[in-house]
Amino acid sequence: MNKALSDTPVPFQLNGREAAPLVAPGQRLSEVLRESLSQRDVKIGCDAGDCGACTVLIDGDPVCACLTPAHQVAGRKVETVQGLNAQDPVATRLKQSFLDHGAAQCGICTPGMIVSAVALLRDVPAPTETQVQDALGGVLCRCTGYRKIIDAVMGAPAMATETAGQVGDAIQHLDGIEKVSAVVKYGDDVAPAGCLEVMVIRSPFARATFEIGDLEGFAQAAGLDAVLTVADVPGQNCFGVIPGFEDQPVFAERETRFRGEAVAALVGARDAMRAIDPDVLPIVWTELPAAQDMGAAQSVSAAQLHKGRNNNVMCTGFVTCGDPEAALERAHVTVEGRFQSGFVEHAYIEPEAGFAELVDGRLEVHACTQAPVMDLDGLSLVLGLDRAKIRVVPTAVGGGFGAKLDMSVQPYLALAAIKTGKPVRLCYSRTESMQSSTKRHPCDITLRIGADEDGKLCGFDFRGSFDTGAYASWGPTVANRVPVHASGPYRVADYVAQAKGVHTNNPPSGAFRGFGVPQSAIAQESLFDELAEKLGMDALEFRIANALDNDVPTVCGQVFDQGVGIKSCLEALRPAWDLERAEAEGFNARNEKLKRGVGIASGWYGCGNTSLPNPSTIKCGIRADGSVVLHQGAMDIGQGANTVITQIFATALGVEAGQITRVGVDTDVTPDAGKTSASRQTFVSGNAARLSGKALRAAILERLNVAEDAVLGFRDREIHATDAAGSHVLTLSALAADEDGFVLRAEESYDPPTKPLDDNGQGHPYAQFGYAAHLAVVEVDTALGIVRPVKFVAAHDVGQAINPMLVEGQIHGGIAQGLGMALMEEYIPGRTENLHDYLIPTIGDIPPIEAIIIEEADAHGPFGAKGLGEHVLIPTAPALLNAIKHATGVRLYKGPATPSVVHEALKKSVMQ
Repeated sequence: MNKALSDTPVPFQLNGREAAPLVAPGQRLSEVLRESLSQRDVKIGCDAGDCGACTVLIDGDPVCACLTPAHQVAGRKVETVQGLNAQDPVATRLKQSFLDHGAAQCGICTPGMIVSAVALLRDVPAPTETQVQDALGGVLCRCTGYRKIIDAVMGAPAMATETAGQVGDAIQHLDGIEKVSAVVKYGDDVAPAGCLEVMVIRSPFARATFEIGDLEGFAQAAGLDAVLTVADVPGQNCFGVIPGFEDQPVFAERETRFRGEAVAALVGARDAMRAIDPDVLPIVWTELPAAQDMGAAQSVSAAQLHKGRNNNVMCTGFVTCGDPEAALERAHVTVEGRFQSGFVEHAYIEPEAGFAELVDGRLEVHACTQAPVMDLDGLSLVLGLDRAKIRVVPTAVGGGFGAKLDMSVQPYLALAAIKTGKPVRLCYSRTESMQSSTKRHPCDITLRIGADEDGKLCGFDFRGSFDTGAYASWGPTVANRVPVHASGPYRVADYVAQAKGVHTNNPPSGAFRGFGVPQSAIAQESLFDELAEKLGMDALEFRIANALDNDVPTVCGQVFDQGVGIKSCLEALRPAWDLERAEAEGFNARNEKLKRGVGIASGWYGCGNTSLPNPSTIKCGIRADGSVVLHQGAMDIGQGANTVITQIFATALGVEAGQITRVGVDTDVTPDAGKTSASRQTFVSGNAARLSGKALRAAILERLNVAEDAVLGFRDREIHATDAAGSHVLTLSALAADEDGFVLRAEESYDPPTKPLDDNGQGHPYAQFGYAAHLAVVEVDTALGIVRPVKFVAAHDVGQAINPMLVEGQIHGGIAQGLGMALMEEYIPGRTENLHDYLIPTIGDIPPIEAIIIEEADAHGPFGAKGLGEHVLIPTAPALLNAIKHATGVRLYKGPATPSVVHEALKKSVMQ
């Protein structure tokens, strides 16, 4: 007779201490470490051995804890990153090296990276690059682009400097020590032990009706605490990010519009939830015909997804100037093409996660988010609660890239906490995350461009459709931003660009590093190469001849009298362009199967909202003990906002960055610094920080009656100022403290100056643009269709590099994502719902990257600085595709350029 298996103690050594947790049959080591032994430094990104975030050492060997049954470590030695940091000198040196190279951005992959690197360095103290890539190849990173990690492990010369941390100094990430020490708390790290958990029930079909049976009875029989359905939503059963486009329900009411849409949720204790079999839930599904491409969605027979959005068109965008039709007619040469791309998954290593509880009658939500105040506003509408009754305290964010601007776990956590009155947690599985999160918009673009005999652009006609999925999300932003940017950073006097967002029965498409501009850049930059070829011009010189400059109008009629740096970016690539093209010619003469190509592309990006208010507020103060406090409400998702904004503030105040005490994001205590998106934080929140620092400095100088150039010092409950007249002292204990404990304070806001666009798209959509130009070298195996990137050279105009190390980190990370978009990444609903079937670049895929920093000061940016995060990705894919064309003679019009796609295109070219 079979006996029920029971939990048994499993004794092993954990970080030098004896442990004997109770382990259930088949239980993962990762779960035992995190939940039973509180080792939250072990991160969970996939539960499938795909991401490597959970890597630990067992008897010195690196393994994925999520694939290791806990019973297998009985009597063995297990080491996690925190144990290594405390006891291993190799880990100590490595931790410092990661800081010195900026090798930890969001930090979620850092524990797995460090653990794997320690195992390597114990055996091979001075590894080669290939050995590092082999040892760390099982750990995925979505932020850094891996090159800084390789430098850190190999012990390359440090980039970080020990300075005062003023603007221009390459100091370490100010929050970096928390990340390399693995003590920073992410969305699934903050919940107290033993709290209730939430399971969201989702549609298995792209479109379906459903009937929920006795779910309450099912839950009671299973020992659960609560059931959530649309009946439990006290406010509006919809949320969104754009006013007027809040259209996504918390729970579908009668019909689901995409695979993965939520219809209900269960709440219960961890053990009870683990025993639930989703296949026996009392829900009857009826699958309906689904429109999963834009053509089908706009056909007369297609079901309308949303009332008032005729033909399933969500909205449109439009920009025109001059007479493009007449210009194309008179052009000496014209080129045209149709370009298509599919969904791209954000694939951050941290799935959506959070925790909620009621504290003294108020709801507190802790979650990984890019937009805490937007979460607060959205929850207020869904819950029907006054904003004052809700507090959002963001956790650290293990990668966002745009998708964590939208609410995900937040409404389910809030509803569960309110209904049960108990603390609740929720962490999406990797499959759940990939089913339900937003994606990069698929596109279908037709473009025609002309040029005159002198190689000057002469007419430009762009038409783009973007699959926005079942709900709007950031689709309206994409539809309006693309026509502004589709020209690229070039002078086009006769121009028309139209874009539209189309609803389908696909997952919602939202914000993803570039908001549609990377897709339009592929079409525009590909055809620029074709134009240059037709004209017999060098592709780089063609771009330089047509590049925007100061005092030259954009397609929106906007004129900048300074800071237009695209020509400088392109000119900075001339030496590499000449060298690499010559080397490619020699390489190709020597090789028959392998062919080398060099491609170039540029990009631009307007920082912040398009012709809309975009304010940020930063608060600061001085306490009686002399400490300087910065309330920094801009979410740092790995890009370095905590460091950059502190550097700007410290420079404006006149103190060292290390003297600043930073208060992190909390809607109760930090003013609204706006969402972390659209490359706005350095520019907008940086300006607010600069103004706050200046105001606080002015208050100090006024009290002391000292000169503007006085040197300030804070010590022993006093402020010391030294100017030409001598030394002056302000005794802080003599000043009254306010409600924040400040004896001196300042709070300033900044909103970029923009003007609305008229019916023709003319106006001032952005106060500043950032500019970039990339050169890519590839080798193509013409027999197999395999594309191998060999090198990148990337020139970026950032106005003023607030922190050059962080600038390089953003360049590397954006190139890695652009490489994935160009060569391997394509999300297919229902098929690529894990990190095994959906491939992102690994440490072996990213070649050396040379970053060239251009500084054409912006008139509005803090100390001349411009945003950077979105810009980096825009030229990467077209540069790679142009390189493939140079290597093979074949132009690709539909991505990604996977081996099968390239091979098929090569076959067709031979047959023609």
